[in-house]
Amino acid sequence: QVRLVESGGGLVQPGGSLRLSCTASGISLLYKAAGWYRQAPGKQRELVARVTVGGTTNYADSVKGRFTVSRDNAKTTMYLQMNSLKPEDTAVYSCNVERPNLWGQGTQVTVSS
Repeated sequence: QVRLVESGGGLVQPGGSLRLSCTASGISLLYKAAGWYRQAPGKQRELVARVTVGGTTNYADSVKGRFTVSRDNAKTTMYLQMNSLKPEDTAVYSCNVERPNLWGQGTQVTVSS
């Protein structure tokens, strides 16, 4: 079955780093745009970072310079490297693959002292 599974979330201190992984099964990330989204308590889900078919990356203004999205050479996993984390980054982070607009279950990231 086609599925996306996120991992790598957890509790981290402000200023710390985490790397999230999104592993695809039953589908290849080749020739597909994909991205990371997050939803914080009381807020709407928002786009964090996106990778196009051609490899172009886009980031939300709030994470530019701190987060980096990438895909592995086998096109089976997408990553989100998060540095200089802030409490306002606390959210459930989910990965998405466009066409067919497939979502993972999400992984919790909590930034707190």
